[in-house]
Amino acid sequence: MKRRRFLQTSALLFSAPALTPAARASAQANPGFHLGCVTYNLLKDFDLDSIIRMLQGAGFEGVELRTTHKHGVEPSIGPAERAKVRQKFERSKVRLVSYGTTCEFHSPDAEARRRQVEIAKQFVDLAVDTGALGIKVRPNGFPKEVPREVTIQNIAASLRELGDYAAKRKIGVWLEVHGSGTNNPSVIAAIMRATRHEGVGVCWNSNMEEVVNGSIREPFELLKPWLRHAHINELSNEYPWRELFTLMRQANYSGYTLAEIQGNPDPERLLRWYKALWTELNRPVCDA
Repeated sequence: MKRRRFLQTSALLFSAPALTPAARASAQANPGFHLGCVTYNLLKDFDLDSIIRMLQGAGFEGVELRTTHKHGVEPSIGPAERAKVRQKFERSKVRLVSYGTTCEFHSPDAEARRRQVEIAKQFVDLAVDTGALGIKVRPNGFPKEVPREVTIQNIAASLRELGDYAAKRKIGVWLEVHGSGTNNPSVIAAIMRATRHEGVGVCWNSNMEEVVNGSIREPFELLKPWLRHAHINELSNEYPWRELFTLMRQANYSGYTLAEIQGNPDPERLLRWYKALWTELNRPVCDA
């Protein structure tokens, strides 16, 4: 690690304000959530055995398999291959948490939305067969030719249909805070209020745009009722990671924080470094 990056990381670790006694007690009583990794982009070129080996060796507890990557775990694989995938994870210490689909429901074309819902249902079936907990879907922007409220209602209707299908199979559907304009937490909250489905939640995406005066408390509180999943990224950047993890503990979040980070020539070393930094940032700060 270069000296400048080391100094930036050290400042992030030790400059956060101390927790109040009540908040510290809550954090210690609910250590709760887990570290995992998204195969996008760090692990996109590795097969499934290598992914499991590297994550387990670095102390990661879960993984989200993003579609179109070398691991090849897609809805197109058959029953025997699905059973093998399930067995690989059951024999490891790594949980298959989710599938990172690119399914999106913002199109003004009803037929296009229907096709996306059907693809998402295929991923739900894949999750059932391989032992995953859920699938990640996304909005990807607001079409210019229709009012925003129409797009919100279109997304919500698709999510309700998908949520009904997934709930019967005990699979979660998690909407990523993603897309041009749709990565605004207030927009995601509006979609969730319109969706009104217990089986559909939010995937926190750790977007720098949601940081206001160094804090993400306001958007976090806005989306907290639907928080089911989380993507995190570069822990050495300026995002208030310690605050996020504190808020998660206080909210009794018990899911996964999945690293979505860039590739590296030495991924195993990077994973070990990432786990160490995540552990430190997740440590409650004692009062002076």
